[in-house]
Amino acid sequence: MKKGQLGFLTGTHAVNDLYQGAIPALLPFLMSERHYSYAAVSGLAFASSGLSSLFQPLFGVLSDRKPRSWLVPAGFTTAGLGVAAAGLAQSYLITWICVALAGIGIAAYHPPATSQARAAGGSSQKAMSVFSVGGTVGGALAPPLVTLVIGSAGFDGSHLLAVPALVMAVLWALKGPWMRRHGHTEAPALTAVASAKSAADGAPRTDDWSAFGRLVVVIIGWSVPFVTVTTLVSLYAQRDLGGSAAAGAAVLTAYTAAGAVGTLLGGWVGDRYGRMTSVRLGYLTALPALFGIAWAPTYPVLVLSATLFGAAMFLPFAAQVTLAQDYLPHRPGTASGLTLGLAMAAGGLCSPAFGWLADSNGLRSAFSTLLLIFVVPVLLSLRLPDRVLDSSPPQPSELTEKENIGRQ
Repeated sequence: MKKGQLGFLTGTHAVNDLYQGAIPALLPFLMSERHYSYAAVSGLAFASSGLSSLFQPLFGVLSDRKPRSWLVPAGFTTAGLGVAAAGLAQSYLITWICVALAGIGIAAYHPPATSQARAAGGSSQKAMSVFSVGGTVGGALAPPLVTLVIGSAGFDGSHLLAVPALVMAVLWALKGPWMRRHGHTEAPALTAVASAKSAADGAPRTDDWSAFGRLVVVIIGWSVPFVTVTTLVSLYAQRDLGGSAAAGAAVLTAYTAAGAVGTLLGGWVGDRYGRMTSVRLGYLTALPALFGIAWAPTYPVLVLSATLFGAAMFLPFAAQVTLAQDYLPHRPGTASGLTLGLAMAAGGLCSPAFGWLADSNGLRSAFSTLLLIFVVPVLLSLRLPDRVLDSSPPQPSELTEKENIGRQ
């Protein structure tokens, strides 16, 4: 495991996903200052999480064809500038465009960065969970940062939100030569693993599109409640349970921070008991937690349920990424792009529908509908097959033995 490279990539992931979390944190301020409806703010969630993430598989395909490490800094820098510009924009249309550009930047970052992290960490679920937790930590820091900046300086201070991205871009420029010397390649590193293993045991490592398709269905079912809860839980705390803006930010922070804990716990469970254990445990725990959110009678119950739901939803996260890459060992960038893209895209595409439902019937009705939908991926997750590819290259003695057997 290349710990230095993995640690630096984890830092970039924190910055990138800081902006993924900043957009839902901005929504209550946009509703109060600009008088947007639930449908309007759900449209912004669609721009950042849905429409933009449809580009992510494209970035994955590009990463498979040729290493493009420049997408990593370009991605998080675009995300930071897009969020800052959205706060400064005056019209809804310009705000929507800026949010969409931020989302495209977030999408561009994920496939190459995830492939680099997998190459640095090998088959370790803990390594992938460390990289993943960078994103969840960034998301958890977003609500207090947005509340501090917008709450104290108003939208005129939105330019300050771009500072983390610009600082990380400078660090990336300084680290660039070091990253190149220590192996920045993404897809070729993983494809070489699959090819080496094939040569060692004589069995071709084919892409299992059938199993990958089932995983995609599960991830779509994961995405819808995750994005919807992220978008609406802060508003739920304020409008239905009488909390303040700070209380709304607090429940969103608890939700995303719990995701960081769940990601690390999922990596540990995956390495110790197998990654399918972390997948199934996560989905089975998330279902009753979502029920608690939908029927929360008081603010403390909502915080407790949201915290448990955030942790449970991220127990399977690292396992789903490595599982997708093992289903498609010759297309790791495509696997990362599709899984991580769908993790945001499907939820973002459905977000306006839940916004309209909340406008017409209330937020509790939207969460109750969400609970019924989530039953499907919970059941499907129990039937996903595992697929383990040895990440260690064959030893010379093993290849010699195989070659001798072939000659005989």
